[in-house]
Amino acid sequence: MALNFQNTGHTRLARILLVVFLAASILLMTVYAAEGQGGFLHGLQTQLHAISAPFQTIGTSGGALAEGASEAVGDATADAGTLSELKRQNEELTNLLAQTEEYRLEIERLQGLLNLKETYSIDGVSGRVIGHSTDAWNQTITIDIGTSSGVEAGLTVVGPSGVVGQVVSCSAGSSTVRLLSDPNSGVAAMIQSVRAEGIVRGSLNGLLYLENVDEDIVVEVGDVVLTSGLGGSFTRGLLIGQVVSVTGKASDDTRTIIVAANEKAASLEEVMVVFSAFSDAGESGDAAGSSGSGDQTSGDGDQGSQDGDEGDGGSQ
Repeated sequence: MALNFQNTGHTRLARILLVVFLAASILLMTVYAAEGQGGFLHGLQTQLHAISAPFQTIGTSGGALAEGASEAVGDATADAGTLSELKRQNEELTNLLAQTEEYRLEIERLQGLLNLKETYSIDGVSGRVIGHSTDAWNQTITIDIGTSSGVEAGLTVVGPSGVVGQVVSCSAGSSTVRLLSDPNSGVAAMIQSVRAEGIVRGSLNGLLYLENVDEDIVVEVGDVVLTSGLGGSFTRGLLIGQVVSVTGKASDDTRTIIVAANEKAASLEEVMVVFSAFSDAGESGDAAGSSGSGDQTSGDGDQGSQDGDEGDGGSQ
């Protein structure tokens, strides 16, 4: 009985306090609403807010600092986890860029060969350079096409800008090309502006010398030198290079004429072996001659037919 009485007393006290607090709250709210901004309760509220403001700022700053630290830790963890992936992607992009640039340069070189082919109506086969000679005595290159592609010794070889050499030997899948700069090389040439002929020879120093030009021919720097086709070793009318130096004057038998090659052997990557090409004079003349021969043959044939008819008539 004593225990039950004690519990009943505490419950009753709690109810009384709750009623008192509710009544006080209602009273304060009523007074707060009724008084103006200068009232006691409003002033007390302002003072309490001023006292608690620094603590609120500290709490906000601390929360922001904790949040920033958390984000930094997260970022650091993410970078560590993706570093190898980013490196891999960077390497792939670098390789792709290098490959794209290589394709662009190759297209430019092949476009040069295509332009040359169209300019001279060249019938030939193209190939890649797969080897270079290493001594001055034998300035040659090796290409990856041979007899299986129709290549044979003696054919002219051109690069994107003009003649580079001549096939000297070949196998089924490769050929050796002697460059114009080889000391054993010699090509019948013609100065385009004055139609004077000579021989372009190679040398140990890699320079091209134009020799056997008539002494009374005036040769000037910048003159274009072409293959003349004489001797049949090189296709006629293809570019060899330009005159870059003339030492001595016309009528001087010691005159030295140097021609700059249109292609550098070290930069050659693709070439074309020429089977045939249009010649500005020879081809046209040959074509006209062939046409005339055909007409004459046709005429002889017609005459023969007439004679045959007459003979048949006579027989009848």
